[in-house]
Amino acid sequence: MTLDLNLADIQGNVPRAYGRYSFPFARYFFFQIQSPRQGRKFVEQVRRRVTTATPWTAGSKPKCTTNIAFTFMGLWMLDLPVRTLQGMPEDFAEGMKARAFILGDRDQTLTEEEAQQTHWCRHWDPIWQENRRPGAAGKGDVHIWISLNAQTAGPADLLTPHPELERRTDWLIGLPEAIGGGVTLIAKNGKDGDQPYQPASAVYQNVGGMMLPTPKEHFGFTDGIGNPVFEGQYGSDPDAMPVTGNGKLVKGASGKIEWQPLATGEFLLGHPDESQELPPTSTPPEFMHNGTFMAYRKLHENVSTFREVVDGEAARFAGIMEIPADEARETILAKMCGRWSDGVPLSKVPTYREWRAFQEARGWGGDKAGTLEGFRANLKYIGSQEAADFRYADDMSGLKCPVGAHMRRVNTRDTLDPMNASGVDPATGAQPGNPNATSALNNRRRILRRGLPYGGPELGTGDDETEQGVIMMIMSANLFRQFEFVQQQWIQYGLDFNEGNNTCPLLGNHEVHKRHPIASDPTSGKPPYVMSSLKTFVECRGGDYFFVPSMTGLRMIAMGIVDPT
Repeated sequence: MTLDLNLADIQGNVPRAYGRYSFPFARYFFFQIQSPRQGRKFVEQVRRRVTTATPWTAGSKPKCTTNIAFTFMGLWMLDLPVRTLQGMPEDFAEGMKARAFILGDRDQTLTEEEAQQTHWCRHWDPIWQENRRPGAAGKGDVHIWISLNAQTAGPADLLTPHPELERRTDWLIGLPEAIGGGVTLIAKNGKDGDQPYQPASAVYQNVGGMMLPTPKEHFGFTDGIGNPVFEGQYGSDPDAMPVTGNGKLVKGASGKIEWQPLATGEFLLGHPDESQELPPTSTPPEFMHNGTFMAYRKLHENVSTFREVVDGEAARFAGIMEIPADEARETILAKMCGRWSDGVPLSKVPTYREWRAFQEARGWGGDKAGTLEGFRANLKYIGSQEAADFRYADDMSGLKCPVGAHMRRVNTRDTLDPMNASGVDPATGAQPGNPNATSALNNRRRILRRGLPYGGPELGTGDDETEQGVIMMIMSANLFRQFEFVQQQWIQYGLDFNEGNNTCPLLGNHEVHKRHPIASDPTSGKPPYVMSSLKTFVECRGGDYFFVPSMTGLRMIAMGIVDPT
């Protein structure tokens, strides 16, 4: 039975990744509350324009969406009862900066006192340096996050956001004055701290003379594939749910392993999770029901360093494996990520030759490469369930997809099933696999990934100093159990993958551990290859933890009737 959720009570950015719904532009605004009464008035005005998860029918799709969330200090400044605040999770109450040691965002060899003395977050944007600064008495704290996501101006102008984005921006910036003050826009975004908001947009690519928005980020990888799906996310129609490859692997009623949606409570509060329990919430339960938590992270990408390392490793890899330079570079990239650069998974198409043949057979390789027809064929594949329908239990030694690749770390699928076998037939290179493997040990670590790239719009431009990267918004019912666990244990360590202290080749900190092993097919006669010159390619530039209330929760905040009794 498919769960029927009250989608009109849920904010639309929770079940929807707007970028996949033709919203390639976004602006993220941050506000501080000085007066609780005025803060509630501000929330009420925004609430009236918030985009919900109600399904869009013909003509009802908005040109610009609006969503809102609050830090712990923001809820405190809105005069929520102490009893309600005391029931909030510890990780949310502390905020992201206080959790930097866990997340790997600061030097883990320093004590808390030593870290503060060295001003460890000095490379963060000014708005986040001042947020939750010790001894500042809350002067620079961020209280409210508001996002605006926009469609393009029209089919003939894909590089410009719809005019409604500018109108909504003007309204939002002028709202504090319109309500009589008491709320302030924190206009300290960007590297120099001089921007009124944090802009974001899809990365564009020249295709047949047209600049088109792509699902790529600035390193050139196709992103946003395989977000988890949960019960009720797409309404009551089970056929509308893209569960294959995006849900969980379980033994079905027929006794065979099949894909099913994850429990709603992994992502929405007030619903049973994978343990068949209700996620911890504060009182009153109506306040947090249908809400969720969000980690907002600005991740800067060191693009020129990435290119330099990949080019150097590819040259060495080409010499050892005796292959052409272009094949070596594409293979290195794929072995770091777990997918080829166009989104095709290594687990299904493991070799360069097979990949090129797959591209041509599907209509975006060969003479279709670089054409509009080929571009559309690739987009169609990326949006299909086929692009996410694969497993790892038949590749425990990482011959197809390295065990430490980025994709295997952020979603282990059936890798951790204790009945998996890792043996390899030395004569054929075949692995027995485990057709009955499930994803039970991964199901409680899933996260919803939202957000867009930021910086220069054209793919393949910029360097380390260019203001570009990804605005990552991770949503889950439990930040500690889901987001923080994945970030600490699977991205910044490799023990669960028999990788020791090797970190994620893309997102990991590589100041100390610089290796990424790539297994070799025993029948090839070639040795394994170890990337050994990794550098830190992605750096956090700030962020915080937010609570994303339901529409009911927003109304309770605005009316000042959050009553824990």
